[in-house]
Amino acid sequence: MPTHSPDAKDRSVTAPTVTPTRRRGPLVLINLATLLSATGNGITVVALPWLVLQQTGRATDAAIVAGAATLPLLLSSLFSGTVVDRFGRRRTSLVSDALSGISVALIPVMAATVGLSVPLLAALAALGAAFDPAGIAARESMLPAAAKDAGWTLDRSNSLYEANYNVAYLIGPGVGGVLIAMIGAVNTLWVTSACFLLSIATIAFLRLEGAGLPDRETRPESMWTGTLEGLKFVWHNRLLRTLALVDMAVVALYMPVESVLFPTYFTELGQPAQLGWVLMAMAVGGVIGALAYGALASRVRRRTLMLLAVSALGACMVGMAFLPPLWVTLTLALMVGLVFGPVGPIANYAMQTRSPEHMRGRVVGVMTSTAYAAGPLGYLLTGPLIDAVGIETTFFVLAIPVCVIGAVCFALPALRELDR
Repeated sequence: MPTHSPDAKDRSVTAPTVTPTRRRGPLVLINLATLLSATGNGITVVALPWLVLQQTGRATDAAIVAGAATLPLLLSSLFSGTVVDRFGRRRTSLVSDALSGISVALIPVMAATVGLSVPLLAALAALGAAFDPAGIAARESMLPAAAKDAGWTLDRSNSLYEANYNVAYLIGPGVGGVLIAMIGAVNTLWVTSACFLLSIATIAFLRLEGAGLPDRETRPESMWTGTLEGLKFVWHNRLLRTLALVDMAVVALYMPVESVLFPTYFTELGQPAQLGWVLMAMAVGGVIGALAYGALASRVRRRTLMLLAVSALGACMVGMAFLPPLWVTLTLALMVGLVFGPVGPIANYAMQTRSPEHMRGRVVGVMTSTAYAAGPLGYLLTGPLIDAVGIETTFFVLAIPVCVIGAVCFALPALRELDR
């Protein structure tokens, strides 16, 4: 006697297959936390230099504080990836935002008690910046798993993440400029602390595979050996090494424009709101460019977008160096953001596809640290240069090397690997 009905086989064949449930929650939470944390940092970009210039009126002092905020980033970002791979992505994000929020809150506390000086501001800026890279590396390391849960491609998730990051720097400087005019630079920093607190609350709800404590056998043995492993991995990968070196050079030459040159220029004009508008224009372009990358990734070569970004950045910086009318500066700022919007998603894609899962935090940390490596030199060179030869000449000194880097990139064979 048969042990099953004659149509059992047919039912087994026609039974519907179960498709995985797509969860967009983790992707939303990561992006929301990034938005809040980066918005706080965007406010600080405007508030901190403005606070220094209000007190001393010297561009060199603003550059000293900006350089002090950047100097610890090299070391902290270098080790941040090892922290992520050793202690877990979710936990690192939470602790990083907590320490950053406390550090920023110390500035208005000190202002109300012992008073502020340039050395004290430089020390507090350095302390506040030291904790940021670990949080950034932690959230970026969680992106591939969140994209998989949502059923998204890496290009699409990276496009949204970088656009979201630019939205933060669209909101932050604009809000910062308005708040400075309304309540002053010192009180504006309380808003930054609140942004970090909200980011902590957001990540507290996150549940994602791979976000917890890593398996013992995959954890770095120590902070030092883990960081060395990350450095060796990036250095021996030709594409990652090339991207790191190009990024390091461009950041060193461009970041002083946002953090020293423009704040000094608009301080002399007495127009904090206009500084916010220029930084907002860059962020708007960045949002559009990053989102456009999600649509263009399947049609345009990544190398082409990289070459366009670096070349156009140099050309736009030369245009800004003439200190044209505000509407021209805004247009150039918009173009800078537009062409550079795809660079972040492309770099993320390269790191994600060329690093093993258990080393992703270290690779992200090392790649991030290279962006900060030459930053302090750029800041410390720019301030005295402005005081010696003026804003316009300093602009040209920074812009022309970027044009040279753009030309060199056309001859770099490693960039062709972006499309393999």
